[in-house]
Amino acid sequence: MRVDMITKEYPPEIYGGAGVHVAELVGALRKSLDVQVRAFGADRDEDGTRSYRTPAELADANAAVQTLGTDLAMVGDVAGADLVHSHTWYANFAGHIAAQLHGIPHVLSAHSLEPLRPWKAEQLGGGYAISRGIEKLAYENASAIIAVSAGMRADILRSYPSVDPARVRVIHNGIDVDRWQPVQDAAFLESIGMDPARPSVVFVGRITRQKGLPYLLRAAALLPPQVQLVLCAGAPDTPEIMVEVQEGVRLLQQARDGVIWIERMLPREQLSAILTAATTFVCPSVYEPLGIVNLEAMACGAAVVGTATGGIPEVVDDGVTGRLVPIEQVQDGTGTPVDPDRYVADLARILTEVAMDPVRAAEYGAAGRARASQEFSWDAIADTTRALYAELTS
Repeated sequence: MRVDMITKEYPPEIYGGAGVHVAELVGALRKSLDVQVRAFGADRDEDGTRSYRTPAELADANAAVQTLGTDLAMVGDVAGADLVHSHTWYANFAGHIAAQLHGIPHVLSAHSLEPLRPWKAEQLGGGYAISRGIEKLAYENASAIIAVSAGMRADILRSYPSVDPARVRVIHNGIDVDRWQPVQDAAFLESIGMDPARPSVVFVGRITRQKGLPYLLRAAALLPPQVQLVLCAGAPDTPEIMVEVQEGVRLLQQARDGVIWIERMLPREQLSAILTAATTFVCPSVYEPLGIVNLEAMACGAAVVGTATGGIPEVVDDGVTGRLVPIEQVQDGTGTPVDPDRYVADLARILTEVAMDPVRAAEYGAAGRARASQEFSWDAIADTTRALYAELTS
């Protein structure tokens, strides 16, 4: 069977969880299938992988229009595939058109939903209406939709009520615990100013509304003074949210020491060293279909404190691998807490409880690594995905 995998992100151009997912899934599937990757971006030298750039005539177009142009450049090359599998709205249009053009099934993986990310209007302008329309078209016509969590499945059926529930399958994200594992690197920690002898809270993620970083900065001001905050945060969605985060970090650094902000993307070994040294990892997202970063932290032996929203409760076993922070959210698609002050206070309280109890935090971390290894392996995820392909092509 030949499967054509269509994606915006693929190594070395990865900036989010969807890109990590595609890279890991492709590696696992290629053990038994012919998987041809069609990715946005610069040329790659990996066998079975082709890159596609924005058509020159669209160089000055809206970003969403550029995406559609790149998608259309891909569809002819899908000829000969038995099935096409697309990831995120950026690639969904190519998957939809290729399926129609070549008469093959289209599987799409849902990593997030455009109706539940209205802040993207800040980033895309009128292009946000395009991204929403393309996603709706693809979801309503796909042969099957893979949701990365049960929470995401519920969001899909709520956002697109005309989709047949039988076509939406839950297949979780995964983690390679051989690549993501505890790393001891005292010299690197010293170079960034992180003291492994002090309790610490670590955040890793893009600077975007859904990741909840402004709430974390407010909560950090309420933490005991000995707790360090390490922010591995970059790739802002908009200049506006970057300014908001810069101001929040500036005020925090004026009020307390031990506030470390790393804006550059770190190699896996260095990021693993930070996660290994963390007393607790925090995921303050207000929208998170699953959160591969939580699995990465667990695989490195970090306790995880996450918002009880989306797919996070399917990863973080409350009281076993970490803690969940309660949240009541406005039902307008933004994920905004109904009572932001209460959410911030609860986040600070739970972070304090975990960070100030290193013995319990270590127990959470050990249980988290075991859970990541036993329940979220990529080989198991590839087996389930391959079975879905066989069902659709039989």
